[in-house]
Amino acid sequence: MSLAGTLAGALLLATTACGADAGTGAAPDGTPRVVAAFYPLQWLTERVGGPDVEVTSLTTPGVEPHDLELGAHQMAQLEDAALTVYIKGVQPAVDEAVSPDTAFDAATAVTTIPVGGHGEHAHEEGEEDHGHEVSYDPHLWLDPSRFATVATRLGERLAAADPAHAQAYKERAAATAASLTALDQEFGQGLTTCSTRAVVTAHGAFGYLADRYKLKQVGITLDPESEPSPARLAEVAELAKREKVTTIFTEKLVSPKVAEVLAGEVGARTAVLDPLESAPSGDYVSAMRDNLKTLQTALGCTHG
Repeated sequence: MSLAGTLAGALLLATTACGADAGTGAAPDGTPRVVAAFYPLQWLTERVGGPDVEVTSLTTPGVEPHDLELGAHQMAQLEDAALTVYIKGVQPAVDEAVSPDTAFDAATAVTTIPVGGHGEHAHEEGEEDHGHEVSYDPHLWLDPSRFATVATRLGERLAAADPAHAQAYKERAAATAASLTALDQEFGQGLTTCSTRAVVTAHGAFGYLADRYKLKQVGITLDPESEPSPARLAEVAELAKREKVTTIFTEKLVSPKVAEVLAGEVGARTAVLDPLESAPSGDYVSAMRDNLKTLQTALGCTHG
């Protein structure tokens, strides 16, 4: 039985009340439709699914995924999907809309870490945390080793649902996991010897990267839309001076104002560290390598 037939069956039963226009889970040529919640999952699903699936993203380029609101178009995408690949806790609207029978939550494939990471973070009393209803940090794609595990699990999910293409899914998943493992090794080697290991970011999205490579993330705020308190800014400034931080990191989809103010306070510069929540100019791997180069420069790392 095809992926569309196996996975979409439960979805069709659940949406019978919607009438005859309910989705079939397949494109006109019979290719199963798979919806990815936002960019990193889209990249991964395209790599693992290959030509055997049609992949679309719920989040358009340049849109902060945490802020996604589902309109009629996105709801239609979900209703017509054979499978939805998402991470619970990133987009509350998606969490509420997906059907457990036709969804793959990537967070279930890996060991998660607490919101803000294991070390210092910016979670102040009363602060909104993207509206998350989960106790873990959902930004797991920023650790290539964990993302490799997700690739393997996604391949298994697709293979079980679509036995006709099972071998192809497993082979592509293995190749994708291997490339992510190689990327993980590049990060491990490139961040071994650094003059400082404190990473001060405007948005505390890099907990998994810090956890994997023994860095100390200091997020000014967990929510990219919130303004940190004067007390929090003073606290981070003191830490940045103590750790001899030379760079305050900002990101593409968030105003750099707060990071620039903090950088001026501590005599540091600013640089972009991409959380890859939206499509980069290249792809996931090239953008992560750009992040590695940025970190090596900012942290004073020596590498061969």
